[in-house]
Amino acid sequence: SCFSHPACSPVLQAARGCARPATKKRKDTPSHLDDLPPTMLKKDYANLPIMNSVDDVVKRMLSLEMASQKEKMKVKMQQLAEKVRRSPNDNGSFEVQVAILTAKIRTLEEHLQKHPKDKSNRRFMLMDLDRRRRMLGYLRRVNFSTFENTCKQLDIQYSPSQPYTRHVTKRWLVKKALCVKVFQEKQKLKAAERLKQRREWQARARAAREQQE
Repeated sequence: SCFSHPACSPVLQAARGCARPATKKRKDTPSHLDDLPPTMLKKDYANLPIMNSVDDVVKRMLSLEMASQKEKMKVKMQQLAEKVRRSPNDNGSFEVQVAILTAKIRTLEEHLQKHPKDKSNRRFMLMDLDRRRRMLGYLRRVNFSTFENTCKQLDIQYSPSQPYTRHVTKRWLVKKALCVKVFQEKQKLKAAERLKQRREWQARARAAREQQE
């Protein structure tokens, strides 16, 4: 029989089972999309009048219970935008753009908690963070009350970007001097070329006036 073979003996099978690494169960991280009620309709069907007369099965298929993460993201963006929107038709103000970026950033943060080696999405998240910081900085300078209300409604904290500093070395100074010299020489060549073109245009205009006279 099979168990008579040395490799199939119960002792070796038990040893193999003990030698297997224990599989860790991945804990489900809380998501900022968890507060969306499953019975809420998707963004494209929420305001349709016909939804009041459709069957419950159809409503369930068009609700967030059957929706993908992308469709849930649309609803979450709309919810955050409603908190800071200036008017019902406001879709492009700085406050609305900050709300949309906040939803994207939180989604990327949750994704990177599960996949910390995803460098591409980490780069996208840092770009969105920098863009949101610049928008909040503009609101802070122009309208401080709107800036405070936006941070409060979206539950975000503004931190200004730190000034960029670099250690000055002799090699860096030589490289900078060379770049400045090359830039100046290039500007001189461009100025000479523009002067030559200007003189050619003036000569053509003078010749055209003489022909007309």
